[in-house]
Amino acid sequence: MFSREDARTVVGIIGNIIALILFLSPVPTFIRIWKKRSVEQYSPVPYLATFINCGLWSLYGLPLVHPHSTLVVTINGTGFVIEIVYLSLFLIFSDSKKRLRVVAIVVAECVFMAVLALLVLNLVHTTKLRSTIVGSVCMAGNIMMYASPLAVMKLVISTRSVEYMPFFLSLFSFLNGISWTAYALIRFDPFIAAPNGMGLLLGLAQLFLYATFYKSTKRIMAERKAQGEVGLAEKVAPEAHKNGHINGV
Repeated sequence: MFSREDARTVVGIIGNIIALILFLSPVPTFIRIWKKRSVEQYSPVPYLATFINCGLWSLYGLPLVHPHSTLVVTINGTGFVIEIVYLSLFLIFSDSKKRLRVVAIVVAECVFMAVLALLVLNLVHTTKLRSTIVGSVCMAGNIMMYASPLAVMKLVISTRSVEYMPFFLSLFSFLNGISWTAYALIRFDPFIAAPNGMGLLLGLAQLFLYATFYKSTKRIMAERKAQGEVGLAEKVAPEAHKNGHINGV
């Protein structure tokens, strides 16, 4: 018979797959960085935030902290490794000033996670209290991460364009919120349910904005392209006239 625990496992596996797609979504960015041998104007902040978030959730899912949460550990442990790769590439292709700043933040995050793990595992003696302490820290970090698209959503509303809000990232953020909220509700876990419920709503809001401004975005981009072609023609025409090459003459 298909039990509640079986349902939770299935939903957790689906959540792992969707979250993995989210973790891998910056790959094209880092391929570009690799090819150009420079991080250009890309910010390390999203990768630093995801790095500590995955580390904290991996700690939360340990049997000594929150039993029966293997799927939380698997996806966040995987995400932790992926973020190490991203941050390593960032360090390789950054200038010395930015590299030093990233190293300092990574060290501070590692120290914070290590201190939290040592204190919780040595001074707190019940998994319930350990779950509460680590879960509260994780929840705060997750809410801050899920709130980060608000700036992009404000930009979409002000420009009436979804050019800088990738559709598939919004879609998989929404699906990720659904899967992990469902996972947390099957065996109620407020520390997973609260931030992912918020992520679900924000993902839905992004998809609504995408549907609302998709047509206006296409129109704006078409107008911009047309203006660019007109500007290029105006620039080329005097030169062509001077050399007797207008309309192939």
